[in-house]
Amino acid sequence: MSSVFHRIPKRHLPVAVKGEGMYIFDKDGKRYIDGYAGGACVSCLGHSQETVIEAVRDQIGKMAFFHSAMFTSEPLEELASILTTNAPEGLTRVFFTNSGSEAVETAIMMARQYFVEIGQPQRKKVIGRRNSYHGGGLTGLAVGYQVARRTPFEEVLPNVFHVSPCYEYRGRLEGETLEQYGLRVANELEQAILGLGPNTIMAFIAETVTGTTNGTTPAVPGYFKRVREICDKYGVLLVLDEVFCGLGRTGTLHACEKEGVAPDFLTFAKGIAAGYQPIGATMVNQKIYDDIVSGSGTFKGGYTYSGHATACAAAIAVQKVLRAPGFLDQVKTTGSVLSQRLNDRFGQHPHIGDIRGRGMMMTLELVDDRSTKAPFAPSYGVSSKIYQSAQARGLITHALSGTVDGHIGDHVVICPPLIATGDHIDTIVGLLGEAIDAALLDRRANAA
Repeated sequence: MSSVFHRIPKRHLPVAVKGEGMYIFDKDGKRYIDGYAGGACVSCLGHSQETVIEAVRDQIGKMAFFHSAMFTSEPLEELASILTTNAPEGLTRVFFTNSGSEAVETAIMMARQYFVEIGQPQRKKVIGRRNSYHGGGLTGLAVGYQVARRTPFEEVLPNVFHVSPCYEYRGRLEGETLEQYGLRVANELEQAILGLGPNTIMAFIAETVTGTTNGTTPAVPGYFKRVREICDKYGVLLVLDEVFCGLGRTGTLHACEKEGVAPDFLTFAKGIAAGYQPIGATMVNQKIYDDIVSGSGTFKGGYTYSGHATACAAAIAVQKVLRAPGFLDQVKTTGSVLSQRLNDRFGQHPHIGDIRGRGMMMTLELVDDRSTKAPFAPSYGVSSKIYQSAQARGLITHALSGTVDGHIGDHVVICPPLIATGDHIDTIVGLLGEAIDAALLDRRANAA
C-alpha cells in the first residue's frame, strides 16, 4: 500500500522505471510512446540524454549545491549568460527559481517591489486572463483562472481582475476579421485599466501561447502588439508566461518572437533543463533591475534552491542542444508534420471542432456537435475516457475538461519531445485516433 499522497489518489498509476528517447517503460515491461513530453510538456529532449546526465554527474562530483546568496557558481553564471543571449529586447537579467510557479510569483513580486522603489506604491493590482494557468501556488492560482484548481482557495487568493482570453474559435464574431477580433479583445485590457484606475495597476500577465487550461491557443495577429501599446500607455508592466510554450516548443526560441513584442518579464521553466533537474527562471528588463539595485539594493524574494548549481549544469547541457545550429529548424519542420497529420486524421472528424496550436504543441478541441460547437456534457466524462483509452494503447497524452469556461468543454493536448521524427508523429496520431474513436464509440454509433 502506497504512503504517497498522489494528486489524484483514486487513479491507478503504472510504475515508470525507465525512459529511452521517445519512450517510457513501466515495471511490467509495457512501452509507452511519449506524446506529452514527460507528462507535462517538460522532457523536450526526450529521456536518458547522455550528455545531460553526464553534466549532472560531473557537477555533483565537484559541488552539488551552495546557497546563491553567499556564493555564485560557474554554472549559474554560464546559464544566465546563455539565457540572455538572443533574449527579447531589454531582458538582460535572470533570476532563478525551482519551478514555473515560482517564476511567475517572482515576476509579480518584482513588479510590486519595482513600483514601491520608484515611489508608486499605489500600483498593486494585477490583471490576468480567464482560461489561463500560471502555476499551482496561491499567486499563480490568483493571476491565472483554472476554475477547478482555484475554486477551493477563492477566499484566500489575492484579488486579481481578469479579462477575456484571445480564444478565436469561440470568441470571434461572424463577419469579424482575425485582426478586428484581436483588437477588440485586447482593448478589454484598456477598459479594465480605466475602470480600475490606471495609476493602481502594476501588471498584466498572459501566456504567449496558452498551455493546457485552454489548449495551446495562439493569439491572433496584432493582439499582443496592441496589448504592449496599452501597457506602455498606462505604465503597466507586461508579464509573458512562457513556462509551457517557451524555449523552442513553438519552433522559435521564445514564443513572443512571432508576436513582435518584448515583455518586461518573461517566465519559463519546463524547457530549461528538460526535466533532468527542477529549475525555472524569470527574465527581467534592465530598467527594472537598475531601479531596484539603485533603490533598496535587494530583491525581497528568493528561494533556498535558487540557482542550484546542479540544476544549472543540467540546464546548460540542455540549452546547448536546443540552441545548436539547425535544431529549431527541425522543430519547425516536425511541427508542420504534426499539424498536417492531425488535420489529415481529424479535420473531418464529427467530434473534433478545432485543431490549433503552434510548433510542437497542438490541441484537439472536442465537441458534441461540430455545426453548433456545442461541447459534451460534463457527465459524459469524455476527456477522462480518452486519457484512459490512450494509456491502454501505450500512448501518453493529456486530455482535459473545462475548456470553454472552466466547467464545460474537453480537449486533448499533444506536445511530444522536440526530438520526435515523422515516424513518431505518425504513431502518436494513429494511436490517438484509435483512443478517441474508442472513447466516443457510443456517440458515433448513435449518430450513425
